[in-house]
Amino acid sequence: MADKKDLDFTYTTIDNIFRLSIGETADFSGAKYDGDFSMSLEEAQKAKHKFIADSLNIKKGSKVLDMACGWGPFITYCIKERGVSIMGLTLSEGQATACRKNGMNVKVKDCRTVKTEDFGVFDAITCIGGLEHFCSVEEWKAGRQEQVYSDFFQTLDNLLPKGGRFYMQTMTFGKNMIDFEDIDVNAEKGSASHVLALMIKEFPGSWLPYGPEMVIRNAEPHFKLISQSSGRLDYIETIGQWRKKFRKFSLKKYWLYASLLPQYITNKEFRHQVAIFRISPNRVCFEKEIMEHYRLVFEKI
Repeated sequence: MADKKDLDFTYTTIDNIFRLSIGETADFSGAKYDGDFSMSLEEAQKAKHKFIADSLNIKKGSKVLDMACGWGPFITYCIKERGVSIMGLTLSEGQATACRKNGMNVKVKDCRTVKTEDFGVFDAITCIGGLEHFCSVEEWKAGRQEQVYSDFFQTLDNLLPKGGRFYMQTMTFGKNMIDFEDIDVNAEKGSASHVLALMIKEFPGSWLPYGPEMVIRNAEPHFKLISQSSGRLDYIETIGQWRKKFRKFSLKKYWLYASLLPQYITNKEFRHQVAIFRISPNRVCFEKEIMEHYRLVFEKI
């Protein structure tokens, strides 16, 4: 799994840039347009939050856990729109600090290790983008990927009552995924080999599941699938909207960009890791169908 150091690079190093670009409770996961790309990014993100809350039957009085909560956009929605008790977990110190500053109950903890004695049982649990970081390249090579997901669903089984629901949103490898041996950061720019290499560097310690089928079968026998939908096209649009916001001028934001220049100049690895600001490897992967994106709703049997 991506450890605290890995996630602190991705989500803490550029924490301020994200929030200055996308908003104080930055939603760094795919929005839900459902083909209506006339919607603003903010409208599409709210549509996603409503879909999740409705799918999980979240209502006043529900106790909710938001695993891998990011900067707390879903927490904010649940508090404002549903009036529920909700807590979040993250491994990023930057995200946790920002969430607490905004009045949210967020703890720095590995959501795969949560036990009932920690926080009790929940009526509903979400994990929006977290599964993408659960299995490392090394664990995949060792043949442990399925076990990683199976163990996680065992954790969820312990935290939910019968009939309790779980929402997962995750990238997966798609039908045009290439062999691992062909991934090369020195390959032709924009090629599948090149963009996948950049993805690995952008999200160190992370390896995706091979399609939703891998996730669904490891949810058994604890959970049944309630709904499944692809968000690949929605994510392509989301990324396009993010890039406009990242590039929009702000003196404070561009000062932060400038502060990264010494490390950018002297550290080749860092240059690969921040390639997201020049190109979008995950967007290319979605366009080429190297990667897919799914919204999955499960119910405990």
